[in-house]
Amino acid sequence: MPEIRYLAAINRALGDSLQDDPTVVLFGEDVSEAGGSFGASRGLRDRFGADRVFDTPISEAAIAGAAVGAALSGLRPVVEIMFMDFTTLVMDAMVNQAAKARFMFGGQSSVPMVLRTPHGGGLGAGPQHSQCLEAWFAHIPGLKVVCPSDPASAYGLLRAAIADPDPVVVVENKALYAMKGEVPDQLEPMPIGRARILREGRDVTLVSYGAAVHTCRKAADRLAAEGVEAEVLDLLSLQPWDEAAVLASLSRTHRLVVVHEAVEAFGIGAEIAARMADIGFDELDSPIARVGAPFMPVPFSKALESAYIPSVDAVAGAVRRILA
Repeated sequence: MPEIRYLAAINRALGDSLQDDPTVVLFGEDVSEAGGSFGASRGLRDRFGADRVFDTPISEAAIAGAAVGAALSGLRPVVEIMFMDFTTLVMDAMVNQAAKARFMFGGQSSVPMVLRTPHGGGLGAGPQHSQCLEAWFAHIPGLKVVCPSDPASAYGLLRAAIADPDPVVVVENKALYAMKGEVPDQLEPMPIGRARILREGRDVTLVSYGAAVHTCRKAADRLAAEGVEAEVLDLLSLQPWDEAAVLASLSRTHRLVVVHEAVEAFGIGAEIAARMADIGFDELDSPIARVGAPFMPVPFSKALESAYIPSVDAVAGAVRRILA
């Protein structure tokens, strides 16, 4: 299978969706000629025209509001918010309009829109361009949230999100944009709500998503040298999340560590830990551990940012603590 970069997989998913469905439109700040702040939509305006790929004013609230209206009018808009930090400005349209439309209209209408946005650190971009805010959206009934971890899932989940009849937030970690991986020429959309096992193990389950998945895989390799076999589960979808897959893995290993780059407090890990402590209590041989960022803004300094983002050492250390 050919190898392509994560960013190229997103571009391919956007292009294939525009090609296959004439109702798909793409808009946002600088997504047209410039191809977006990271180049995800580069070349698409030349292929599909300025009436389907176009720029907007610098107003995230206007972008999201226009997307909701376009979706209610029969289009399938895909909008880009340059950094997840700026989704603070789309909350009314996403939370009060897009997420509620199907419910408020008695199922007679839906909002088939996609909001793409990058999160995470690693670039030294500081506290206003590095936040992981996915838990906000996962908390809202009516919204779906996915977070691909490699080029194949970036393609598959974005295609599924665009085809979905309801609003989907696609969260992409900036640190993964240059990552290369195998993507089949005929890859199908990936089902939303289904996790996958990336590494089998018997001693502990590491549950994660996005860039933190690769931290977990490295930690699992380090632990294997110590005789500890860790199972690595990639959530892929945060809302809905694959509760059954996590429980099945916990039933095999009897220990659980949840890892994410977002701050640990009130995060995705807290929800998974609480749920597994409820339905998986009889399977647990130790307390559930969480590994996340400390409760503080993301630092500018490369050295401090490196210490801020959950590391291989932090994940391996959490495993050793619950094994002890």
